[in-house]
Amino acid sequence: MDRFQTNQGTVLDSGTGLMWTRDAAMAEFPLSWSEALTFVKEMNASRFAGHADWKLPHRRELQSLVSYETITPSLPAEHPFENVFHGYYWTSTTCVRLPDQAWYIHLGGARVFKGMKSNAYMVWPVRVAEEGHGGVFQTGQHRCYDERGEWIACLGTGQDGELQAGAPIAGPRFEAGHGLVHDRVTGLTWLQDANPEGITVDWQTALDRVARMNHSRAHGFSGWRLPTVAELELLTDMDRHSPALPAGHPFARVQDFYWSATTSAYDPRYAWALYAKDGVVGVGYKPLKEFCFWPVR
Repeated sequence: MDRFQTNQGTVLDSGTGLMWTRDAAMAEFPLSWSEALTFVKEMNASRFAGHADWKLPHRRELQSLVSYETITPSLPAEHPFENVFHGYYWTSTTCVRLPDQAWYIHLGGARVFKGMKSNAYMVWPVRVAEEGHGGVFQTGQHRCYDERGEWIACLGTGQDGELQAGAPIAGPRFEAGHGLVHDRVTGLTWLQDANPEGITVDWQTALDRVARMNHSRAHGFSGWRLPTVAELELLTDMDRHSPALPAGHPFARVQDFYWSATTSAYDPRYAWALYAKDGVVGVGYKPLKEFCFWPVR
């Protein structure tokens, strides 16, 4: 079955259960964050495409459309969307370290960053078409904030903290033992020491060190590798910062910057990286010794 199914101005993503507007520029022009939330409320008042539960997507919902193999736009090659802007799109998720800012995704290259809520970015509404669908996890955000970064009641805001859409990440999530941490949500096993070398390295060195772990069967196992950028992002919790990991996590020596195994399609001299302080998904220049590595299997 094809992933995307189009119907009367909407697109259903069968992989996630999310329905998007086919027109990725419904608002025509960039809006501030509060204007974006209001725009979606007005769509609901007019029952666009017969539905009154449209919302601004949260971070993981918008990321679920991203392809790291394509650029301008960074969407799957077979996508049916129209008027995709190769720039910034708002999410409904606030950056809790800097709550006067919200997360946006650059659909020219897939970077996930945060911007002042007074800035103007594009809006791409979404709705949950299939309740209980496990295709997208919640971000972890439970609080809501206004444009000044003040903590406010969530009811009626349309923010990520109010709706908390997606599959819940229920605890206890992590099982630690013998220097390893098993993530029950993803099925992945990580080193408990999140900085095993104690230094920052270049990308190739990170790959070489992981290969050495496999040769020596570190912790009794082979199959160690650098995580993909998507696997690193799934460790984050958008209600936390410094680091942006779930409360009570069992990891030791968590650093601010981590290499992924995913090369940038925009410029293959760069690889994707997680900025773990607050959850930025960006890139690093492969020859520079700027990031740590965190093996997974």
